[in-house]
Amino acid sequence: MSAAARPLGLWMLIALVVGNMIGSGVFLLPAALAPYGAASVLGWAFTLGGALLLALVYAWLAQAMRNHGGGYGYARKAFGDGIGFVAAWSYWVSIWTANAAIAVAFAGSLGAVWPEATATPLRGAACALGALWFCTMVNLAGIREAARMQFVATVLKLVPLLLFGVIGLGWVHLDAYRPFNPSGQPLLQVTTAVAALTLWALLGLESATVPTGVVSDPERTVPRATVIGMLIAGITTMLACTVVIGLLPIDVLRNSAAPMAEAASRLWGPLAGVGVGVVATVSCFGALNGWVLLQAQTPLAAAQDRVFPAAFARMDRHGTPRFGLLLSSVLASALIAANYSRSLVALFTFSILLSTATCLLPYVISVLAWWRIDVAAFWWRKLIAAGALLYSLWALIGTGMESLLWGGVLLLAGLPIHLWQRINARPRKINQPG
Repeated sequence: MSAAARPLGLWMLIALVVGNMIGSGVFLLPAALAPYGAASVLGWAFTLGGALLLALVYAWLAQAMRNHGGGYGYARKAFGDGIGFVAAWSYWVSIWTANAAIAVAFAGSLGAVWPEATATPLRGAACALGALWFCTMVNLAGIREAARMQFVATVLKLVPLLLFGVIGLGWVHLDAYRPFNPSGQPLLQVTTAVAALTLWALLGLESATVPTGVVSDPERTVPRATVIGMLIAGITTMLACTVVIGLLPIDVLRNSAAPMAEAASRLWGPLAGVGVGVVATVSCFGALNGWVLLQAQTPLAAAQDRVFPAAFARMDRHGTPRFGLLLSSVLASALIAANYSRSLVALFTFSILLSTATCLLPYVISVLAWWRIDVAAFWWRKLIAAGALLYSLWALIGTGMESLLWGGVLLLAGLPIHLWQRINARPRKINQPG
């Protein structure tokens, strides 16, 4: 693909990273972090540090080799088709399960502004499915159109969040953060608990490495977008969540379904609360659009290498891998429909558990791949990579036994496809010259 035909430049790629990272988590986390008070900042620091280490490793990988498909390409280069398939399959599963979660979060945010839209579980599921398929149709129109929508959505949610965090600091008093650690738990235990909770809010830092086949000057653009986007999204999310904790009493915060909107309502009136609800809705929609954009890119790269079935590599007249895009949305829809009778919160929690567990495995594989690809790296880079590996392994174990079990089941579901691809590839390899 020529440079002129590559529609994603630096700013659109930064918007993809920021838009994918800032989704539902920033609006829901303050309530979950309420029991830890100001001590939650320690957990945030740990999570941001781990995410930055991972972002740096992904940036170095993007500089070391031209690749399409993100962690899949790095895994295949370092370890071959088998591990490459595991990374691609696991990451693909994490994306369409995340899309189910984000679509549900969108429905919940819309319900806070327009209660009738989600008055029943069936209506809530219908809203979630409507948002998912609207984004799918936009992406079918072409990656440029999807990228433009992503840029607009990112600006619409990033600017209000930054304003809320900065202005909100002026209304916070230090007394609001006393006691420092209301949970009474040891600080190490608090840090671990908070880091596990905040992890969902920072997934997506690797987004810029996935669609590199449609990126201008990827060796320069991808590393810069990865690090810049991660820092913007991480700091904004941490600032907004910490301000909310300082604005609401712990007992109110702990039981609030929309803590940021409630804080805005108390400070600046009901209209401000509605405004935050609208921003939350836009935020979820923008994140959903960004992840829908990516859901066909990793299978596309794997199919071009004959690691995934050939159907994932077929492009329509808009240059869109239609089969992978539609199949991913169908699977996300099935996850929503099969669980629509649950509450939105229960469905959201179920989906993010699946997504987080299956996303962390490609993180671990990508860091290990860097060690194998960049064997002559400086000692300080190796130290950073070691930290990223330890963080990824800790986070993977920290997702819990249930998440790991579901992740294992979904990985095993891909095994027949991998075996089928290997069987079909053998005759081709035997007949190749040399």
